[in-house]
Amino acid sequence: MRLHPEVARALAEGRPVVALESTVITHGLPRPLNLALARRLEAVVREAGATPATIAVMRGEVAVGLDEEELEALATDPSADKASLWNLGALLAQKKTAGTTVAATTFLAHRAGLKVFATGGIGGVHPEPYDESADLIELSRTPLLVVSAGPKSILNLSATLERLESLGVGLLGYQTNHLPAFHSPQSPYPLPARVNSALEAAQAFRAARSLGLPGATLVLKPISQGLPFEQVQRWVEEATQEAARRGIGGKALTPFLLRRLSELSAGQTDEANLRLLEENARLAAEIASALAQP
Repeated sequence: MRLHPEVARALAEGRPVVALESTVITHGLPRPLNLALARRLEAVVREAGATPATIAVMRGEVAVGLDEEELEALATDPSADKASLWNLGALLAQKKTAGTTVAATTFLAHRAGLKVFATGGIGGVHPEPYDESADLIELSRTPLLVVSAGPKSILNLSATLERLESLGVGLLGYQTNHLPAFHSPQSPYPLPARVNSALEAAQAFRAARSLGLPGATLVLKPISQGLPFEQVQRWVEEATQEAARRGIGGKALTPFLLRRLSELSAGQTDEANLRLLEENARLAAEIASALAQP
């Protein structure tokens, strides 16, 4: 693992740093939109007063913070893999390049000494039996503050919320009492706690850390301009049924469903995705700044 010099200096001086995941660059968006978004998220973090640390695997080395040349190389590499916890060691040994998932980024950010991580949607429980994201387990055992717009819309939200409760992941609704549903600002499912500012979120995280709670604090921020929950659920149901008819499953399922959501919504879900990523990065930087205060 290597830290970008700017990230290393910020950590050494106690200044705010925000981790950013990279599968959104390698697998989440088409080129050249992926590179434009990567640059924009780093700029948003800087504008809000923190140092961005995009995390990726670069030629067999974990990089915590990328320079412009590395960011471009990652965004334009068609052979870039997807790094989760189950293949991370192999990717390093084989000198591969890969984007890091939420689970891998959570683990690596904590190992590097970061406290705050901004992402889009977390993984969770799929409607299919036994299909559950590694994100949930990693969030349950890594004491990081993670800003998200909620579980991805394609998931079983009720089951995902139950699993987060069972695993002891701290849940904070940011200016909301109900679970945000990624593309939709609100779902029918109530949350256990609410915070109304970055400072309140930072205080809740500090309290959890003072007790030694093992898991993450998940700050759930609703998208400012999203799509109606019921409409998104209808699109998800249609896409899921189509995937079943075509025999699409495993690691191919999520990319297929997200692509079909984009098609069914005439691009509205893509626009929402970009918006929520920026908003989450900005809030994460504000929380990181609050945590950096004595």
